[in-house]
Amino acid sequence: MLNRYLIFFYKSVLYITCFKYKKLKTMKKTLLICFLLLNLSIVCAQTIESGSRSTTGYIKPDGTIENSSRSTVGYIRSDGTIEDKSRSTIGYIKSDGTIEDKSRSTVGYVKKDGTVENSSRSTIGYIKDDGTVENSSRSTIGYAKGIRKEWAAVVYFFFKLD
Repeated sequence: MLNRYLIFFYKSVLYITCFKYKKLKTMKKTLLICFLLLNLSIVCAQTIESGSRSTTGYIKPDGTIENSSRSTVGYIRSDGTIEDKSRSTIGYIKSDGTIEDKSRSTVGYVKKDGTVENSSRSTIGYIKDDGTVENSSRSTIGYAKGIRKEWAAVVYFFFKLD
């Protein structure tokens, strides 16, 4: 009879230990996922920097443009529409890299190699593959690492978003 109780007791302890271990393992996984998601949300917005490397703003993957205080100053929608903070359309990015104002007049171009041109096709700057933004004299005016070249051109050369 005592044997039965001991076996039952050991089985119960073993069951509870395994259950707690599984629960602990699940909690660890949940905490790890939460930690990764938190870091992902912090890292997601790419930084827009001045030539002296001070942060002037951020561009989120969804196209939200923020100033250095994290206030929203504009949007670039997935269809290429550029909006100010009030959601009024101020321009467009076409699939071929053409940048247009709200009246659909061409204000510039962003070529595949990162050359930025005005409406007269004169070079006004460059956006290098590493995110360095240069003026026409090849002086560094900013950094936009991880940001699409067209988006960087909108911020640095074509539209002043405050």
